[in-house]
Amino acid sequence: MARVLIVGCGCRGRELAATLVAEGHAVRGTTRRREGLEAIEASGAQAALANPDRLSTVLPRLEGVSVVCWLMGTAVGEPELIAGIHGPRLETLLERLVDTPVRGLLYEAAGSVQADSLKHGAALVREAGRRWQIPTEILTVDPADHEAWLAAMTLAVLRLLTP
Repeated sequence: MARVLIVGCGCRGRELAATLVAEGHAVRGTTRRREGLEAIEASGAQAALANPDRLSTVLPRLEGVSVVCWLMGTAVGEPELIAGIHGPRLETLLERLVDTPVRGLLYEAAGSVQADSLKHGAALVREAGRRWQIPTEILTVDPADHEAWLAAMTLAVLRLLTP
């Protein structure tokens, strides 16, 4: 059984978590707020407090994880912080993954976040995949098309889990 870490386990992340749990995978989902923990647990995932802008809260959550889903395409907050989680924070996470058992990363490159930030994040993920031979998936399915998004995300995770 593989463990998947969903960073940004809001409404869509919880549905992805429930789908993956139903397929027999262990899932850990993160939220920045204590109020979100119960909803994550209700999806069947293990809930964890972690802030993607503070990687020191995310990195301990990598223990036992095979695939990381960076679901930040619709993240909200200060523009500088959002740009950071698609730029320097993501880049640092990718560098740190090299020394972990994580064997794949899925990056959500569509959503309400500034297109330039999403494009930059996708470029970082492509480069990390090339440089460190980390299997990656970059999904550009519009999160507003809920059924297509969930299907594409689920398939991408399964591709990353299949050697």
